[in-house]
Amino acid sequence: MSPAGQDQQGELVAPERWTAAVAAARAEGFTFFEWLGAVDEVGRPGGGPARLRVVVVLRHLAEPARTRLLSTEVDRDAPALDSLTPLFAGASWHEREAAEMFGVVFRGGSTQRLLLAPEFEGTPMRKDEVLGARAGVPWPGAKEPGETEAAPSRRRMVPPGVPDPEVWGERDPEAPPAGAAEVAESAVGGRVRRRRSR
Repeated sequence: MSPAGQDQQGELVAPERWTAAVAAARAEGFTFFEWLGAVDEVGRPGGGPARLRVVVVLRHLAEPARTRLLSTEVDRDAPALDSLTPLFAGASWHEREAAEMFGVVFRGGSTQRLLLAPEFEGTPMRKDEVLGARAGVPWPGAKEPGETEAAPSRRRMVPPGVPDPEVWGERDPEAPPAGAAEVAESAVGGRVRRRRSR
């Protein structure tokens, strides 16, 4: 049975208590910062306002099996939390990633880009973000139920980015390794999946 105030995402704390709760866990011996990330809660069962959840995992070095999960929920329209970098310098990388992917602002933390180009606009890991490739490139086969254009179903099509098995995976062991250009050329989507021979 979970302790009071805990669920599968850890102990839920109010956003204004975020740094105080992490500092308290650190004082209890959870001195190793393991991970921080965000989750888009939109569309989750149970209704309620659509929010972003930020989760941190801390570990107790004297007893490595003991971990502490803390989470908080922030408003999707103005997601902001105090940075954990004064407590754990290693949190900076994780906060920068969550800022770019989900749009969470970590007050007092680094605003330097980590993964995306400086000119990129958007939050690609939010469920409501429209990805350019999906909107700009027609997907092979029907996109939505009811769209029937004489094309194979998506289940039978290989998505973009998946190399041909003869180039990557089921390649002849006597053949030299595939070069990067050959793999990239074979990773164009839209081809029909091959049936595996048994």
